[in-house]
Amino acid sequence: MTDSTDSSQEQTPPAAGPAPQYTAVHDSRRKSPMLACFLSLMPGLGQVYVGYYQRGFLHATVVAVLVTLLATDLEELIPLAGLFLAFFWLYNIIDAGRRAVLFNEVLAGRSDVEMPADFKMPALGGSVGGGVIIAAVGLVMLSKTAFDVSLDWLNDWWPAALVLFGAYLIYKAKKDQSVTSSASEWVEEE
Repeated sequence: MTDSTDSSQEQTPPAAGPAPQYTAVHDSRRKSPMLACFLSLMPGLGQVYVGYYQRGFLHATVVAVLVTLLATDLEELIPLAGLFLAFFWLYNIIDAGRRAVLFNEVLAGRSDVEMPADFKMPALGGSVGGGVIIAAVGLVMLSKTAFDVSLDWLNDWWPAALVLFGAYLIYKAKKDQSVTSSASEWVEEE
């Protein structure tokens, strides 16, 4: 005979409440993390697929600069550039997949997901600087095709583009820093 008060029987713990269910709503804006990772085998393309055009362009530029450094005669830079290229290429793939997952989480309205500080939903805004650069590159290429203008000078002067881009980044950082500090001073006064 079994006694219901017998302490030798195992008691099952009370069942926890149901796990939160997130319904998978089909949204055509969703991004495939696997496709983003696959596309990032070509650096930056996965980020562009998710909608991070500037980040994708930056990743492609970093890889192009590193490959260019590896092709130069500066033998002392080859190990450093090669190691950083391998690291950055893998980071690029992981970043694309991670951004696709976060994009989908935000799209689904999940508020319990902690987003990184630099994560913002991509916007379809234009870029004056990017437009000017693309138009200038197009004009240079067109001058070669349409008017047979020699592009030998590009071989000697391409590092000037890096100098200008670096100066722009420094200017933008200083400008953003001054806007942030003036905004915090304005809040402190009130």
